[in-house]
Amino acid sequence: MWTDVVALRTYYESTPGQVSGRLLRGSVRACWPDVTNARVAGLGYAAPVLRAFQGEAERLSVLLPAGMGAVRWPAREPCLSALVDEQDLPLPDRSVDRLLLIHCLEFSHHPREVLRECWRVLTDQGRLMVIVPNRAGLWARLERSPFAMGQPYSPTQLSRLLHDTLFAPIRSTTALFLPPVESRVLLGSASAVERLGARWCAGFGGVVVAEAAKEFAAPVLRAHAARRVRLALPQALRGPSVTGPATRERDP
Repeated sequence: MWTDVVALRTYYESTPGQVSGRLLRGSVRACWPDVTNARVAGLGYAAPVLRAFQGEAERLSVLLPAGMGAVRWPAREPCLSALVDEQDLPLPDRSVDRLLLIHCLEFSHHPREVLRECWRVLTDQGRLMVIVPNRAGLWARLERSPFAMGQPYSPTQLSRLLHDTLFAPIRSTTALFLPPVESRVLLGSASAVERLGARWCAGFGGVVVAEAAKEFAAPVLRAHAARRVRLALPQALRGPSVTGPATRERDP
């Protein structure tokens, strides 16, 4: 079941959500430091993260799956969001340079089909980034977390899923080490907690952040070696000089 887009927007407009959005933007920016002249898209509720690229990317769009619902984004500027079928994106082949999935894959009943569609729209040198709830993190267990719904993944599970859909993982990390709290005192220490968590307990962040590139499957050619096949000829076809069963060779 998809989380309603209005509930996600309300969370990211709150103080805890603003802190979470800032930390997630930092994780994405660390992987994509420069998107100048790049065509960037987000699938799922990606607006809180992609806002970091406004005015920098050549083209920016937020694609909201139909099960989630749609909201206008940005609110007071030309609309960059659209309601889509996540398994049939309204984009041409190889039309996106950077694609972010967030609040998306964990809700889909067909994650492989979603990733194959992402593969289709990415350019050959494009990059995919996936942010999903971490199975080992607190954010997947606490109901007040926006990552508590849907299917959590471990880094290994996500890596395997990417491999299965012709993506080559480049890097994987976790983020959001501070539990989803509302205390302003604790939220004020979020950046410090993030640095300590990344260093000392990297496997226990609230979300898995994985970057991947397109992989191209080479055709597997099966070598057929010639082998001897002995065929017994009928007696009537044997020559007078043949003393045993006649044989001939052929390629299979």
